[in-house]
Amino acid sequence: MTTTEQHSAVEALLHRTLAAHKSMFLATAGSDGSWVSGVYFAEDGPHTLVLVLEERGRTLKAIKENPEVALVVSTGSPMEPFLQAQGTAVVVDGAEDEAVRRHLVAKVPEVAPFLATPIRTVKVSVPVWRVTDIPNGWLPGKDFSA
Repeated sequence: MTTTEQHSAVEALLHRTLAAHKSMFLATAGSDGSWVSGVYFAEDGPHTLVLVLEERGRTLKAIKENPEVALVVSTGSPMEPFLQAQGTAVVVDGAEDEAVRRHLVAKVPEVAPFLATPIRTVKVSVPVWRVTDIPNGWLPGKDFSA
């Protein structure tokens, strides 16, 4: 497989995996320590994810203190393709807030009731993904960058 073919295969698996999952694990670290939350998300291209977080929650507090996050998109089984990454989270307002809400509901309709609660919208920039597919020999995983 050429480098171009491998890059295309990694990108295709990245897109399929993001599209196949409505939620992910999001890790943060703030003054209350490290924390991992399960969150609904939608992809806005391969390097930006959008989500909502509880306004009074530990995850949002940590992001405001330290925007660096880590994330995993997975079924939980290492024998199925999964994604790992580090990223930078930013709380958005105004027109961006509305766009995130619409985009998220389009992918994850069951998130709609959460939008009526005290939440904030967040964009996560992911410069490099680690795409792992053990059955196909991608261990270690393959990097896919912006």
